[in-house]
Amino acid sequence: MNLYDFSAPAITGDDTALAAYRGQTCLIVNVASKCGYTPQYTGLEVLYRRLRDRGFAVLGFPCDQFGHQEPGNEADILAFCTLNYDVTFPLFAKVEVNGSGAHPLFAWLKQERPGLLGTEAIKWNFTKFLVDRTGNARERFGPGDTPEQIEAKILALLDEPAPPATR
Repeated sequence: MNLYDFSAPAITGDDTALAAYRGQTCLIVNVASKCGYTPQYTGLEVLYRRLRDRGFAVLGFPCDQFGHQEPGNEADILAFCTLNYDVTFPLFAKVEVNGSGAHPLFAWLKQERPGLLGTEAIKWNFTKFLVDRTGNARERFGPGDTPEQIEAKILALLDEPAPPATR
């Protein structure tokens, strides 16, 4: 399995096959609008704008499982992100990242890249998963790891040779 085996509804409601990101390095983040880490939207957007032409995408997945910090509906979330952080990177519909209702993408990410001491559970909002251009989960970062702190890891993946084209 890899990233391209999954789909998720965009924040606008359209189902999106994540195969649309084939060949790109992706940073997948569970986000929230009322969290102490919410200002990371700024750094995520800066990275996205600076690196998207090199094949980089940030994929934001709102989640309300941590302290009810994403209480709004999709329209509220989109308005918040646009008005407060000028977010242009792809946002998806609200998901669960832990428990029996966890979105299959996050179940896979957690299995591929467990956290500290091998725990799979996501501990808080703004946990980040870095996925390479072949759709493989390469690294997991905690909420306190800022976009600026992980930029070098993203650049290293972007600098790797492109995978051979598949038919």
